[in-house]
Amino acid sequence: MNIALAFTRIFFIILSVFFMTTYMVSLPFWSLITRSLIGVGMGLLFGSLLVAFDVFFKKFNLRSFNIAVVGIFIGYLMGMGLVLILNAILEISQASFVLQPQILEILKIAIFLFGIHLGTIMTLRSADEIYVSIPFIKFKPTVHKKKDLLVDSSILADSRIIDLASSGILNHHLVIPRLIIKELYALSETGDEITKAKSRRSLETLKKLEEIPGLDMRYNDTDFPEVKEQMNKLVRLARLLDANILTADISRIKTETIEGVRIINIHALSNALKPLMQAGEHIKIKIQRYGKEPRQGVGYLEDGTMVVVNGGGDYIGQVIDVHVLSVKHTASGRMIFCNAKEDEGYPVEEEEYEEEE
Repeated sequence: MNIALAFTRIFFIILSVFFMTTYMVSLPFWSLITRSLIGVGMGLLFGSLLVAFDVFFKKFNLRSFNIAVVGIFIGYLMGMGLVLILNAILEISQASFVLQPQILEILKIAIFLFGIHLGTIMTLRSADEIYVSIPFIKFKPTVHKKKDLLVDSSILADSRIIDLASSGILNHHLVIPRLIIKELYALSETGDEITKAKSRRSLETLKKLEEIPGLDMRYNDTDFPEVKEQMNKLVRLARLLDANILTADISRIKTETIEGVRIINIHALSNALKPLMQAGEHIKIKIQRYGKEPRQGVGYLEDGTMVVVNGGGDYIGQVIDVHVLSVKHTASGRMIFCNAKEDEGYPVEEEEYEEEE
């Protein structure tokens, strides 16, 4: 919890206690101490309810709140309209029947609440079909909206982002937080040699991204000084902008979301785009080292996919024809198990390689 939020909560709790106590003291019954204690208790209870509502609604973004407010306003107009129609009907039919005042008031309240509820629900459900702009609020079809992508420091250290951006798939949706750039400049001056080299390479990547035509990369100056961790800052910024986070952090390859923000990992994207191999295909592979089993050899495709070849241990350093037996998907990517053509009957051992890169 940051200091500003804690201060705001405490301030409203104190206000609740003050107003409730002041009101209770002004009452003519009970003793002063009893009224004061009841006022303090009611104030603390009401303040706690305010904090509970704050915690409950903290995951709602500004857009959802704006839609709800507009829906309540439309529902209010609808409810008032229904009440006016009811009054007109009653005036016309006064000679036919007369309702008791209590029943009439309950009926009006029910119709008014029904109008508010109907207007709010209809607005929330059809917000994506409305295209209207008013100050601070904009509705447009979500089917035409693509979320922006916030870039973290790890993605700038991966040169593949340049090729990905040049493909056009990221046009108009790449956002660079200024807090990332500030940290890179700081590390390029004060870090160790490896950190300095990595930071400078990231800054060079950033300059190359700026030169890509049509990318329309944008910068965001929002920072959260009270938050220390860079990833936490990015998550808060992503929630503020209703954006996703693009990362190349290998430790987050299995992470799909953080606090409701989608994490898109370039490594997972790369693994998903690796060429598929089907059982029965024949490929050529260079055997680079021995495998874990006798006579097994290991080679790699151009994209880094590991190929385990039974009978390949006799051909270290050579390019041979192999027969694909199976393709195994692991957390680190795909692995292909094959037999050398001269060893078609050799059994494949997949289990030994489940955890190997």
